[in-house]
Amino acid sequence: MPNVVIVGSQWGDEGKGKIVDLFTDRFDVVVRYQGGHNAGHTVQIGDETYVLHLIPSGILHPEKICVIGNGVVVDPFALLEEIEMLASHGISVHGRLYISNRAHLIMPYHRLLEEADEKARAEQKIGTTSRGIGPSYEDKMGRRGIRMGDLLDPELFREKLRANLLNKNELLGRYSHREGLSEEETARSYLAVVPRLKGYITDTAEFLNESAAAGKSLLFEGAQGTLLDVDHGTYPFVTASNATAGGACTGSGVGPTRIDSVLGVAKAYTTRVGGGPFPTELANSIGEHIRERGKEFGASTGRPRRCGWFDAVVVRYARVINNLDSIVITKLDVLDDLPEIKVCVAYRYRSQVLKYFPMDVSVLDACEPVYEMLPGWLSGTAGIKEYASLPERARHYLSRIGEMSGTEISLVSTGPDRRQTIVMAEKSRLQRLLPLVPVS
Repeated sequence: MPNVVIVGSQWGDEGKGKIVDLFTDRFDVVVRYQGGHNAGHTVQIGDETYVLHLIPSGILHPEKICVIGNGVVVDPFALLEEIEMLASHGISVHGRLYISNRAHLIMPYHRLLEEADEKARAEQKIGTTSRGIGPSYEDKMGRRGIRMGDLLDPELFREKLRANLLNKNELLGRYSHREGLSEEETARSYLAVVPRLKGYITDTAEFLNESAAAGKSLLFEGAQGTLLDVDHGTYPFVTASNATAGGACTGSGVGPTRIDSVLGVAKAYTTRVGGGPFPTELANSIGEHIRERGKEFGASTGRPRRCGWFDAVVVRYARVINNLDSIVITKLDVLDDLPEIKVCVAYRYRSQVLKYFPMDVSVLDACEPVYEMLPGWLSGTAGIKEYASLPERARHYLSRIGEMSGTEISLVSTGPDRRQTIVMAEKSRLQRLLPLVPVS
């Protein structure tokens, strides 16, 4: 059975949650491999809308197993809230959710230090959610992190917490002028959740590899997008982990030779949240129109997203970095009532025309997009399930952005519901591995 990675091909918020949910019935196990509860995946099933932050979207399918891998940083209280939210909708995770014992914990000092750091950056702030994700990854790389498995050994947990608080309380006093955290109160609050979580904590790398060896199929779910990857994104305006396809291996403990295909997800336009350069951004009424029509507000924070035209340079870059087999285009219907639509095909930097994505954010910030103008279709596409039923100009738009991105389009989403999905006629490598049929 094939093992597939689904990644964001822009700056995140591309609609990966729906696509993971759409594919889950063809897989045995769904794996989240990076990020924290700063990411929100929204899935609509009938009249119900679910916003998931840590648990993979596949949990909405009965009988499917979901894994939170070692590459994720976990706020145990946020995780319990998510479990309770699902339970309130009649969805039990018992026996279906496993959490890596190597996943790192988000501690209270991580949130406080991130808030202080963002405040100190002033105009150069990253635009983080201040939920402690970045500082937790810093401690992980600094070899002073506390892991999920440490919760199962109270004495070891207290020892690690004590050593960290010696440093963190000093930093909190210096940078935010506040009293230090109490070791006893912090330890008590974290150890109090152990009885509710210990049944989920296990060696998920062993579980996943045993599952793959037994012929079970794995679907890997990325949280943010390629352009927010800590190595390959618009650094330093990035997240603190590897959101690209390579992160699926390091963040789960599954080797790269087990990955059969990579599917990218991109909106029919572009959005990003937080600071950093954004060449096609529309700081005008068209951008506002796209934001309102597309409901472009963060699933985790409610922050308005910055909106702009489709950037083929970005998606070409994502294709290369992730070795994408094909892409899914989401939110096509958001563009339905625009008479003209622009697509960025290159950047103009000083006297040069760049067709590649620059490393230096100061260069990217100075780039002007080179656009191709395409006619709008001025007709409703929401809910259409057949490619032939799309307006001719909408089909032309899809054809052009596929050509400009150098990537075959395998699916088109025309709404949030599972059934509002078009399966394209072209047969990509992904479709040969995993035949796609229209959703009933």
